[in-house]
Amino acid sequence: MTFRAHMMDCPLMISDILVHAAKCHGGQEIVTRLPETGEIHRETYAEAHTRTKQLANALRKKLKIREGDRVATIAWNSHRHFELYYGISGMGAVVHTVNPRLDPKQIVWMLEHAQAKAVFFDKQFAPIVDGISKMCKSVKNWVLMTDKSHADAVKTKCKTYEELIAEQSSDFDWPVFDEYTAAGLCYTSGTTGDPKGVLYSHRSNVLHAMACSASDVIGVGARGTLLPVVPMFHVNAWGIPYAAPMNGAKLVMPGAQMDGKSIHELIEGEKVNYVAGVPTVWLGLLNYLEQEGKRIDSIERVLIGGSALPEALLRAYEDKYDVVMQQGWGMTEMSPLGTVNASLPKHDALDREEQIKIKLKQGRLVFGVGMRIVDDEGKELPWDGKSSGHVQVRGPWIASAYYRGAGADSFTEDGWFRTGDVAYLDGDGYMTITDRSKDVIKTGGEWISSIDLENAAMGHPDVAMAAAVGMPHPKWQERPLLVVQPKPGITPDAGSILDYLRGQVPKWWVPDAVEFIDEMPIGATGKILKTKLREIYKDYEFPTVDA
Repeated sequence: MTFRAHMMDCPLMISDILVHAAKCHGGQEIVTRLPETGEIHRETYAEAHTRTKQLANALRKKLKIREGDRVATIAWNSHRHFELYYGISGMGAVVHTVNPRLDPKQIVWMLEHAQAKAVFFDKQFAPIVDGISKMCKSVKNWVLMTDKSHADAVKTKCKTYEELIAEQSSDFDWPVFDEYTAAGLCYTSGTTGDPKGVLYSHRSNVLHAMACSASDVIGVGARGTLLPVVPMFHVNAWGIPYAAPMNGAKLVMPGAQMDGKSIHELIEGEKVNYVAGVPTVWLGLLNYLEQEGKRIDSIERVLIGGSALPEALLRAYEDKYDVVMQQGWGMTEMSPLGTVNASLPKHDALDREEQIKIKLKQGRLVFGVGMRIVDDEGKELPWDGKSSGHVQVRGPWIASAYYRGAGADSFTEDGWFRTGDVAYLDGDGYMTITDRSKDVIKTGGEWISSIDLENAAMGHPDVAMAAAVGMPHPKWQERPLLVVQPKPGITPDAGSILDYLRGQVPKWWVPDAVEFIDEMPIGATGKILKTKLREIYKDYEFPTVDA
């Protein structure tokens, strides 16, 4: 029999984060480059709290939103989107973030599958809304996230955000309810079949934000200034809209402009010291810095996720700009953080090349995330830094099922989530992903890591982006085809790239061919679409079968 302690049972509420920020960090700013005008807007956490209570009243009284209703957003990172995160979930409804980069038909499918009652959208997405509004039978209200001066941008009958909340009182008492109540809904990108919904709870989001607060994870406090370039429609912007106010950090929201020049202006203007986003964003910023001779001296750390950190990108930022590059790994189903790469004291004595090898790992496990590596038969493998297998995870902010019963085969009988990644763990809890299960290249009974091959190719001075895909081979089952997007104005030679790779990877990994592409297909979350590449090269035949 357990011996129960005398601790208070206080539900973890998302609204408590904003209440805390308003009371203890009320003067701290949320800075936004407005999506509709590009102008800089500033409001404090105290002001955001007041406006969010007005929003909650508007949701209840004007839009007739009730507890459990899904309210969708199609929006960039902004102070208004921040208010929606808290106003919707705080009153007991569910924030359903929608990725506007998806095909409009997929957006309709998501809104109908979620049975969204209202949709808030930025001005840039008015054409999407005009195209889909008549197909969204569940949606009763459309709200343009600006003021009435921009209302002519949309043909669909809608309300405007500023007028909607201006009519409302800021007198609102945040309700307290079961912490397992649904707070957010985010769909996977649906690269294979229909997207799958992940339903987050108040408890899971608060615990995830607390985990983010650890110094070896995101770990910014009241002296920090965070720029989440990762969109708020992509897995809650990695938890930053919750972790920042929880710790009193300044938030800088980029709005719709995420090119290198615009990001640099925000970094310099607001003295940003921590940024987060996918590698393609940092490649764009790097190109701008190099072309214009600019610097980013206020930046201390860059968190990269979504796909592996290329070694060439790591070296460029750390060696030229004295910026610490960290990569993290996670998934929509994990809220998303699972690992973050932070060094251990014993690594300080290592030489630079050994430190880089560690930095290229996906990182150490975040407390709260359980992980195991299993072979094809489900047998658990040791954490020995070499036994590679399928990654499975569990924890308090990891999905136990998909919304409305989809994808049941993604979960094991004993309650673990099958991530689809192939990796190994070492004795310090560092994970190294060798591939996605569907992307590993199987040649002659051995596995080639497409990720390692791509990272090696990215080190070639003429290569902007690279993707390795396994193509059918009559002798070896599969062999790697390397698809390369050259740097602007450069016409590289395939032979020089292959010669370069011969010094970087095992001989039998060297691709059988290199093909050049003007623009790499990029998916809705900033990742290279290998499914598209396989479609493009579906009839590809290698020049020789004797490799």
